[in-house]
Amino acid sequence: MPSHGSLTKAGKVRKQTPKIPAKPRKNPAPRIRNKKEYKRLLIRLQQGGPGRR
Repeated sequence: MPSHGSLTKAGKVRKQTPKIPAKPRKNPAPRIRNKKEYKRLLIRLQQGGPGRR
């Protein structure tokens, strides 16, 4: 079976690419934000206020 390129060249480009540090997030991740909004909604509903519009 012929292979797609030699194994000696595997990962060559990725290893040569400089590592750039990640930028800090400005907003929380969507999963965390949705959790916070859901808790806020529950508190509002328990207090008898309006729910979602």
